[in-house]
Amino acid sequence: MDDNLLRIFIAVTTFAILIQAGILIGLYLAVRKSTSRMEALATEFKSKALPTIETAQSMMVELRPKIEAITANVSESTIVVRNQINRLDATLTDVLDRTRLQVIRADELLNRTMDRVEETSEVVHKTVVSPLRQVNGFMTAISTGVEAFFGPKRRQPKNGMGVPQDEMFI
Repeated sequence: MDDNLLRIFIAVTTFAILIQAGILIGLYLAVRKSTSRMEALATEFKSKALPTIETAQSMMVELRPKIEAITANVSESTIVVRNQINRLDATLTDVLDRTRLQVIRADELLNRTMDRVEETSEVVHKTVVSPLRQVNGFMTAISTGVEAFFGPKRRQPKNGMGVPQDEMFI
């Protein structure tokens, strides 16, 4: 039995080795197929992409000085614009300060003028209008007195009724 068992063991081992050999051959064929595909892709990439990359590199070499010049010009323009804006800001600040001062001066002038107009109107009222009213009142009193003293006397109605003015106040 030992002999049969040994033969079975050898047969199983041989079968396992053959299966492993088949798997290794399958892996070899798959790797070989993948390698040929990768080589084909690499060749296609080289034929299509490398000319584009070389063209892009040559364009970058040609455009680099122009891009540097544009960058320098933009930088200089930014500095000039910034300086001009600073000058404009200073000028506008100065103009606004002067305008504020002028508005303050005009307000003070207007206030002083209004105060003087009020003072002048008070002085005119005290020195001209009040005395004129007093003189006018005095003249009215004198004219009324003179008229009452020298004027025609009113006649009393004969029928005993009052003065014609009394009739109005019924």
